[in-house]
Amino acid sequence: MKKAIVTDKAPKAIGPYSAGIETENMIFTSGQLGIDPEAGKLVTGGIEAETKQALINLKAVLEAGGSNLSLVVKTTVFLRDISEFAKMNSIYAEFFNQIPPARSAFQVAALPLGAAVEIEAVALKNN
Repeated sequence: MKKAIVTDKAPKAIGPYSAGIETENMIFTSGQLGIDPEAGKLVTGGIEAETKQALINLKAVLEAGGSNLSLVVKTTVFLRDISEFAKMNSIYAEFFNQIPPARSAFQVAALPLGAAVEIEAVALKNN
């Protein structure tokens, strides 16, 4: 079974991809930017604000697929500037404070819309 996850609580996909894919036991999300789903634009306030919104969007996709942040087993964090890792990490820690998932984080050449951060996840389904 493979099913696309759709929710109004996260930004709409801006290309030929799904916000997330639900399988029998797992959820795979696309990278989430710090986009306000209502305004359709990146939030202001720098990497901290973008990280918070990206994780709120990630949470919405996971919940729409029958999962939640506590069931995330792996995240990948893409940063525009690795020197902002500590700022991102302080917000990230607020969302993943008990048994945090495995994580990779690295600097990339550029992110869509000039974003500071993008976060994707793999999670178990809440069966």
